[in-house]
Amino acid sequence: MRLSSTRRGARLARHLVAQQLAAWGIPYGSEASDAARTVTAELAANAVTHGRLPRRDFRLALLRLPGRVRVEVTDARPERLPPTTFPAEPRPPEADSGRGLLLVAAHAERWGCEASGACTKTVWAEVTCPQ
Repeated sequence: MRLSSTRRGARLARHLVAQQLAAWGIPYGSEASDAARTVTAELAANAVTHGRLPRRDFRLALLRLPGRVRVEVTDARPERLPPTTFPAEPRPPEADSGRGLLLVAAHAERWGCEASGACTKTVWAEVTCPQ
């Protein structure tokens, strides 16, 4: 699904994931649903903040896999890849940003990033969920 590269689009992504998971039998408020919503919120916020280009949407994909759900967020900035390692020193508590991918790493079984040609990149994360 394509969503506007705005805060509203990022918020909608989180709600759509919760709705789809409920349709798949993963109840709202369950550990798996909360983890997937958190991961989606962070990936969508990063796409809106760091992957935005004027008049370009981001794409949200949700895939049901055996024992897990894969969240994919594709944006228009393939040259802005997320860090693959985190600093040894955590961000100070008063910092406004810089913890999103730590949340993704904490809630996801695994995550990564793939450049999709010269025009897009996809950041994905897989969250464990019941069959």
